[in-house]
Amino acid sequence: MITNKQNIRELNQWVCWRLEERNGKPSKLPYSPLTGKRASSTNPDTWAGYSEAVTAYKKGGYDGIGFVFTKEDDFVGVDLDHCLDSETGEIEAWARKIIDELDSYTEISFSQTGLHILLRATLPDGRNRKGPIEIYSHSRYFTISGQHLPGTPRTIEDRQEQILALRRRVLGEPVSAYGHETTRSVVSSGLSDQEILMKAAAAENGEKFRRLWAGDTSDYTSVSEADQALCFLLAFWTGPDPAKIDQLFSESGLYRKKWDRGDYRERTISKALEGRTEFYQPPRDGAYQYGGHQHHQRYQHRFRRGQGVRGTARSATLPSRRSS
Repeated sequence: MITNKQNIRELNQWVCWRLEERNGKPSKLPYSPLTGKRASSTNPDTWAGYSEAVTAYKKGGYDGIGFVFTKEDDFVGVDLDHCLDSETGEIEAWARKIIDELDSYTEISFSQTGLHILLRATLPDGRNRKGPIEIYSHSRYFTISGQHLPGTPRTIEDRQEQILALRRRVLGEPVSAYGHETTRSVVSSGLSDQEILMKAAAAENGEKFRRLWAGDTSDYTSVSEADQALCFLLAFWTGPDPAKIDQLFSESGLYRKKWDRGDYRERTISKALEGRTEFYQPPRDGAYQYGGHQHHQRYQHRFRRGQGVRGTARSATLPSRRSS
């Protein structure tokens, strides 16, 4: 049971989730407690209140409930994978150090082999995972098991300094290895993640983007070539922001373990930005420009998990790939 002075249960940021097979592997896919349709970690219309999520879960058809992190709240989730022995309950030393350092509400994950830590803080944009450690403050959801880890607080504590220290130690500072400015000084497009995806899908080359986002590599001679193509498209909308390109690519259907290789990821993003001077600029008249043509923002298509081009079933989803 989670108790918290900021009343996390009063926020309308809850979803249900179901364990389903995706690309041959089990995945925890979010669903709206209100409609029963796929939920998105960047679309508030698909979320509900805590009690509504619990009610929908109890009715059956779901494996649990989850909480969506947003930029409007000050909650942060830390996911520690494969650190807990489900039989003995023994926690690996590296994970125990983080638990003690953050000293906030901690629970055992659905898999019984990982741990989730919830705390309050504000994080800058940048990379959010390395190896078995993931740190999220928005555009992601965490499954909530309610299985409190004994010996840790039952409250979600304010841990601003501690999480920043952990982030620096584990993830480093915002990436500058791409040969471009870091996210601290970069001039970004100013678009939210959802706006980037919607605009990219509505552009003249939107069909190409949607296919790549869904993980469709049929137009390319290799998966790596498709990776490069998607990064190139994302670069226009994000601005020269390597960390944002990395984040969005990680949510696409093209994401796979190879992307976690620093040399491959950085080389691909760097090539997408190399010599590039044209990026999206917010228009004055409500239209946006791409490739010399203007497109008014009338595109209403919304991507759903499990839907690709023209709503056909795909193996990849938008807008959120990973859940915990």
